[in-house]
Amino acid sequence: MPTPHNPPAAVRRALRKLGADIHDARRRRRLPMAVVAERAFTSRSTLQRVEAGDTNVSIGIYAGVLQALGLLDGLSQIADIGNDSVGQALASASLPKHVHLQRKTGASRDG
Repeated sequence: MPTPHNPPAAVRRALRKLGADIHDARRRRRLPMAVVAERAFTSRSTLQRVEAGDTNVSIGIYAGVLQALGLLDGLSQIADIGNDSVGQALASASLPKHVHLQRKTGASRDG
């Protein structure tokens, strides 16, 4: 039995929105819950929990459902560097201001 947890309100809101979006996507495709659950290798009751935005469902199950709906590509873009403006700013700020080439010591002379 998983350990119960109480995630922050922002996390709960985000998962409720994701669940509602998954529910809407399934209905737009006119797919019954049983079909999507089978394609996602999960149960109908777990799919109901996904569509409700349950925080105790693993991200792997959410990913399986997204794949079953043809929406998995969006998941792989969530933390992509191209979408991470804070991470890019921090990486840019840590770059050195000047680059110095190291000189070789004991340079040999031709001749």
